Amino acid sequence: MKLTVAIVCAMATALLAAAPSSAEAGDGELKVGYYDNKCSGVEDIVRSHVIKAIIQDRGIGGSLIRLIFHDCFVRGCDGSVLLNASDENPRPETAAPVSIGLEGFDILEEIKADLERRCPGVVSCADILIFAARDASSILSNGRVRFDVPAGRLDGVVSSAYEAQAELPDPTFTIRQLIDNFARKNFTVEELVVLSGAHSVGDGHCSSFTARLAAPPDQITPSYRNLLNYRCSRGGGADPAVVNNARDEDLATVARFMPAFVGKLRPVSALDNTYYRNNLDKVVNFNSDWQLLTQDEARGHVREYADNAALWDHDFAASLLKLSKLPMPVGSKGEIRNKCGAINHSKS
Repeated sequence: MKLTVAIVCAMATALLAAAPSSAEAGDGELKVGYYDNKCSGVEDIVRSHVIKAIIQDRGIGGSLIRLIFHDCFVRGCDGSVLLNASDENPRPETAAPVSIGLEGFDILEEIKADLERRCPGVVSCADILIFAARDASSILSNGRVRFDVPAGRLDGVVSSAYEAQAELPDPTFTIRQLIDNFARKNFTVEELVVLSGAHSVGDGHCSSFTARLAAPPDQITPSYRNLLNYRCSRGGGADPAVVNNARDEDLATVARFMPAFVGKLRPVSALDNTYYRNNLDKVVNFNSDWQLLTQDEARGHVREYADNAALWDHDFAASLLKLSKLPMPVGSKGEIRNKCGAINHSKS
């Protein structure tokens, strides 16, 4: 049956008028290949942007991996961590102290703009964030960390610094606090240890591990403590950033403070199990890292992953997949944002 242009336009207008501007979270199931018939090539487009960004700055890969954790642990995987401060909401999740140093927002906004040009109003920022974190994990691990991402998430319209501070684990936490925090999201002690391995890449600000700068030798190797003190006293700005993995330090600094560690340096950072070997040697930045050695089960898993890189690759992929499925709170409203940094409509 042939339709005139006028009839087609009228039908399209009616459909658009009937389409809701937002929906309730949980209306649909997440599905691998969700965009295949809605916006072909979505995952390829995301991956191409992530590859380009990591080629320009390999450190951005760790930032994208960190974003999946910060997003999904607060209100589920709804892209709420991407919302900018506004007159309506001056303190979004990024304003929380625990969110210090979050990066990668510009990359996700570029991906969103590209997808909006191709398929307006179809791909959520929440899904883009998950795809990008998965791809960054794959690239930084040389393809060893890989999994299929089910998609179909909506973007949340709420972002609260108070909620972020209350929900996310703090780097000063004790092992008991860490276990309880992860348990609230239905993650086991093993999964706590697995996800902590993301600290094999990225960096942290000195304010996040201040107490470690004076910690005793049974908690941190003195030579590494001296290196951190040097970095934090000489780094740029009031609160310098220091690489999480001593393997990624520069040769001159390591040779000065930890000459025996020089042979462990690598030309490029990689997502791997070196975090666990460093932890056993007490060469880690955060108190929350060292705390994994203070409880029998957690310490056992640290040793397990230090000895078995392939097992950690597999378990990290599985834990990221589980993380990516954390739902929005029941009754939450969601939408497909036009831009990742702002909601489409007023919540009033």
